[in-house]
Amino acid sequence: MAKKLVPVDVNKCIGCMECMFACSRRAGRGGLVDSAIRVRSAGGIERGFVIVVCRACEEPPCAKVCPTGALSPRREGGGVIFHGDKCIGCGLCAQSCILGAIFWDNEKNKPIICRYCGECVDYCVHNAISMVDVPAPVSVPVSGHE
Repeated sequence: MAKKLVPVDVNKCIGCMECMFACSRRAGRGGLVDSAIRVRSAGGIERGFVIVVCRACEEPPCAKVCPTGALSPRREGGGVIFHGDKCIGCGLCAQSCILGAIFWDNEKNKPIICRYCGECVDYCVHNAISMVDVPAPVSVPVSGHE
């Protein structure tokens, strides 16, 4: 079964950014630069934090606008698979994401796309984020009778 990353309780997020560090580390770098998840203030310490991450759209607009097919929809669970060798760095994917969850690697001139690996979840000590199973779409038989 496919999985997707979801913020399960943003009120538990303390803004430690461990999820971001873990995500950057899976890309082979330290720091926060290559993270596909972002944590930011919701407007001061009293207001808490916002977790920005790909929500695995069923019909991802980022894949629809990609002129080279560098982003293809996942077969199960929504979201996309990034094919970096096809990417020309046009940025249309980032512009089309309604959540602002596609970040940009200025060094490589390519998007940073969530892989739904769950590495960030393993480092979130407050359980603010989780990987959840995405149920398979229900197929409805089509008949010509009413």
